[in-house]
Amino acid sequence: MAKEAKPAPHYEFGGPPGALATTVSLPLVIAVLYVACNKTQCVEGVDVSGVASFALPSPADFVSAEAFAAVVGWCIFQVVLERVLPATIVSGVVLPDAPAKARPADRLQYRISGHSAFWVSIVPLLFVDLTFIYDRYLQLAFASFVVSLLLSVWVYLRSFRSGPDEALLAPGGTTGNAVYDFFVGRELNPRVGSFDIKEFCELRPGLIGWCVVNIAMAQAQYKVHGSVSWSMLFIVVGEGLYIWDALYNEKAILTTMDITSDGFGYMLAFGDLAWVPFTYTLHARYLVDHDPNLSSGLALFLFAVSLAGFVVFRLSNSEKDAFRTNPKDPAVAHLQTMPTGVPGRDLLVSGWWGAARKINYTGDWLQGLGWSMLCGKDSVVPYFYPIYFAVLLIHRAMRDDELCTRKYGRAVWNEYRKRVPYIFCPYVV
Repeated sequence: MAKEAKPAPHYEFGGPPGALATTVSLPLVIAVLYVACNKTQCVEGVDVSGVASFALPSPADFVSAEAFAAVVGWCIFQVVLERVLPATIVSGVVLPDAPAKARPADRLQYRISGHSAFWVSIVPLLFVDLTFIYDRYLQLAFASFVVSLLLSVWVYLRSFRSGPDEALLAPGGTTGNAVYDFFVGRELNPRVGSFDIKEFCELRPGLIGWCVVNIAMAQAQYKVHGSVSWSMLFIVVGEGLYIWDALYNEKAILTTMDITSDGFGYMLAFGDLAWVPFTYTLHARYLVDHDPNLSSGLALFLFAVSLAGFVVFRLSNSEKDAFRTNPKDPAVAHLQTMPTGVPGRDLLVSGWWGAARKINYTGDWLQGLGWSMLCGKDSVVPYFYPIYFAVLLIHRAMRDDELCTRKYGRAVWNEYRKRVPYIFCPYVV
């Protein structure tokens, strides 16, 4: 009897060529953004053609033992905080695609202490001179890239272990193509004992590091100019609020695609440890040397725009998390739902999630646009964030649409799309 043909692997991100190109290009983007705008040169307006003639960093501008030690030390410090701070033990969601033999338990346990880690990390640093981060920005970024690369290689090789501790593999990371699987991640939730590497990286070193770098940029602006501008103040406060909120609501991440579906590979390791702290801090770094000197009134208005986005982002995510945690919660029990045939996975079709299928993405993007507008209009460089974020969120929405089509079936998902026809904004798109 002939063997059944093995189904062709399902690729995203342009398959192996796209994965390889992204792996190589993303670190270069960080370097290009630094070249495009720093204390000696910056793109004017939207004309980026002159970047090719800008002065390039030397190898010494990238490599520093001190920067590497600082990054490694910071990561170790965050690991220690995760281990020793008082924590609430929270169960993750049931992983529907997990093979039953892979885990005796149907839910992983997580130590939730990110909010404490945020304050323990940030408060002492408010009284420390952090301007070396501004001076060694590129070296610290390169060191973070190296650390993320080494971590990616380690978790990839470790994912091939067998025996009682056999890895639970992510459905999308087992194509058999080494380049692609390394990029998206083979193992779903790599752990060392009870220490969950993916959940830790998602919220600790890079996210809190983003806040630390912003504080360092505010200190650098004060050191250079003798004052901190309204734009810088609102960037540090606004982005700090966003970071604090993520850590305060740490358990909500346990229901996201990153935790429940994606493997942990180079894509998430680099994104968490290098991309977040060294691209999302672009606004604050830009303002050190190129502040637009906005009036207090205009800066306050633009800050209000970002806060409006934050409110949409937070309220919609809180509604979703409350529903997934306990559909009978009085806060969400009144909302209309649509059955899917999958136990425990009914879909919201009213409230925030009746307005648009990705309404939280809209709030997230509007918030980022407000941050960029606080940087004025002299250069397109600080607008990299909302431009990139729009591409990212559209791609994530497409991935989620495809994933849900497979999970619930095409007929059910098409019916849901009829019930909630808008993706990002009601009556617009």
